[in-house]
Amino acid sequence: MLDVIRAAGTISRVGLVGATGFTGATISTVVRRLIDDGLVVESGHAESTGGKRRVLLQLNRSARYAVGVHLDHDGITYVLTDLGGSVVARMSRAGVGVEDPRSVVERMAAESAALIEGAGIERERVLGLGLVAPGPLNQGPGSRLMQPAIRHWGDFPLGAGLQEATGLPVVLDNDATAAALGEHWSGQAGGGAFAALYMGTGIGAGLLLGGIPYRGPSGNAGEIGHIPLAADGPQCWCGARGCTEALAGPGAVVEAARADAVLARSAGLSGEAGRGRRTADFAAVTRAAHRGDPGARALLERSARYLALAARTLATIADLEELVLTGPGLAIAGSIYLPVVQEELERSFFSRASHPVRVRLSRMAATAPAIGAAAMMLQSELVPLREGTRLPENLTAAEPAPAAAPHGG
Repeated sequence: MLDVIRAAGTISRVGLVGATGFTGATISTVVRRLIDDGLVVESGHAESTGGKRRVLLQLNRSARYAVGVHLDHDGITYVLTDLGGSVVARMSRAGVGVEDPRSVVERMAAESAALIEGAGIERERVLGLGLVAPGPLNQGPGSRLMQPAIRHWGDFPLGAGLQEATGLPVVLDNDATAAALGEHWSGQAGGGAFAALYMGTGIGAGLLLGGIPYRGPSGNAGEIGHIPLAADGPQCWCGARGCTEALAGPGAVVEAARADAVLARSAGLSGEAGRGRRTADFAAVTRAAHRGDPGARALLERSARYLALAARTLATIADLEELVLTGPGLAIAGSIYLPVVQEELERSFFSRASHPVRVRLSRMAATAPAIGAAAMMLQSELVPLREGTRLPENLTAAEPAPAAAPHGG
């Protein structure tokens, strides 16, 4: 119900009946509960159509807040969002590097508290903290497959540690899924078959089907960075060869640039290579391409062609209607990658005769994962009929319970 009201902006009770299929009695019961909880307010009347003017409802955006944190080797991004998913405050800090996980968790707790205090928001109105990072964070012991840069986090109880340090509820997910949810929560993505193709320190994708994130049984759905594109290609950190990430990822681009002495000088790639410099070095190669350096441009276009093949594979398997390019890497180089991906899907997408795939760059590529992390916390805390919650007396098994869908509470 909250999601319908959020998406509509303003809507009447009669409009909610039409949008949800619930009875008028059920709508009245649930709306009254939402108003009593301060989550929804009455905001005036609709224009008269000859009868009594209908009262309009809208989300009380300042009723609740959530913190979203995107944890990565190269940087940590924080956002504070209101109940509607609008960003109230944001900040970026140094990444995890090789720091001890406990030290990083203590730092994240302090920085999250500073964000809330700096925005002037009472802590009591903050529902909790969503935390996202590369790769799945919810796999069982012995089954984790993590990027080399963050493998020292593999056995650390991240969720429990951060919850203890902050005193707030914590939910975990991967950054690509969060980026997709962030696009949907902010109203930028439709409700059909949608994916966010994510490039950060690696490559992944988040899938939303009908607005609902699809993660798969182990949280690995959308790992297009490990779709093989060349059977005899370079070794990937996952153990396979010829993966998209090994061929097209920022690390592959930077490695090739450093191997070209002329290009390395042109792009200003001085000093030793290292994982902590990958984002900065990729940005330097991109700037060189924008200045007209042909070597830098060729490297990025080669990466874009491989990424386009992976995007076509994903689009064909999921029968995508919409694809957004997002993440810090594409926030920097998206103008080079977008036309290549568009052309590949227009030319070769299997279902192109039935429908196109709309491809676009994210308007919030650098912060989409953090926004999605906050959205995950909002939805996890605001599902009105969680397990063990009693149904309203007039809501029987004959009518589906209006539990909020995973795409918005």
